[in-house]
Amino acid sequence: MKLALFDGGVPGVVVGDAIIDISDIVGDGVMGVPGRDRMATLARAYPDISGHLAAASQAGRGRPLSEVRLLAPVPRPGKLLCAQGNYAEGVDGPVRPPAMFLKAPTSVIGPGDTVELPPTPASVFHHEAELAIVMGRRASRVTAEEALSYVFGYCCFVDISARGVRQAAGFADKSIDTFGPLGPWIVTSDEFGDPDDVRVRLSVNGRPRQDYWTSDMERPAAELIAWASSIATLEPGDVISCGTNHQGLGPVQDRDVIEISIDGIGEMTVKVADPLGRSWPDGVDEELAAYMRRQRLDPGATPPDRFLIGAADGKDPLEAVA
Repeated sequence: MKLALFDGGVPGVVVGDAIIDISDIVGDGVMGVPGRDRMATLARAYPDISGHLAAASQAGRGRPLSEVRLLAPVPRPGKLLCAQGNYAEGVDGPVRPPAMFLKAPTSVIGPGDTVELPPTPASVFHHEAELAIVMGRRASRVTAEEALSYVFGYCCFVDISARGVRQAAGFADKSIDTFGPLGPWIVTSDEFGDPDDVRVRLSVNGRPRQDYWTSDMERPAAELIAWASSIATLEPGDVISCGTNHQGLGPVQDRDVIEISIDGIGEMTVKVADPLGRSWPDGVDEELAAYMRRQRLDPGATPPDRFLIGAADGKDPLEAVA
């Protein structure tokens, strides 16, 4: 089942190219909370109302998606956790320890929204196409064997990144407002299938960039959930992004159109705007791709200069705003 928020926070079931308003079905328990919290509340109630939602989806009455405005399905997740270095990049190297960073929930935007590049003096801004997990139950120190039973569903995520900035990773380079496109809806786990064997693709202006399978993950979805829950309790509506395969990464810049597509979920498009009109060489960043493979075998490998902290121009990013 595809569950979405539209037109200011109305919950709906997506069927084909239409969306069915389910606000009457979910009732005051969901509609009585702010729009930003409705999907997390729906996730808690889903086991009890899934049959009613399925019946509504079969009724075949709805509005064309072209006539509504979809929002991020979880506009403000309580936690937005992003896996780091979680792909083998096609290299048969040693499996690395799990790692994650917290990305600000305020970075989240939805389908059709705009990624706004800030005046931060980054050396380049990159896209990272990722599969995102949305939690459906409270999970604390769960095992990998039981972890997937705590999942509400899956959606697309693009981790926009500013390279070479001075501050700590996960904040100045990742948590910038609009740097977390999420959507276009959640496909519930009972219909999604195996999260460790789906194809993830991303294009910019219609030209292919990233194209990989989640089977290349070093830590599968269940292990990511188990590890995260061993550190912090996961709540319904929390989002875990599985990381990216860096082969195919490239820059994003003013007037670009980014489209991410994940098998079993669908497609989502966002735009890019840069008031400063900066530009970088278009296409895949082959230097970064080669480095990511090289460091899988040699962790001490030196990254390209522009990815070193502070390499952008040696300035504090906040100085560009002052």
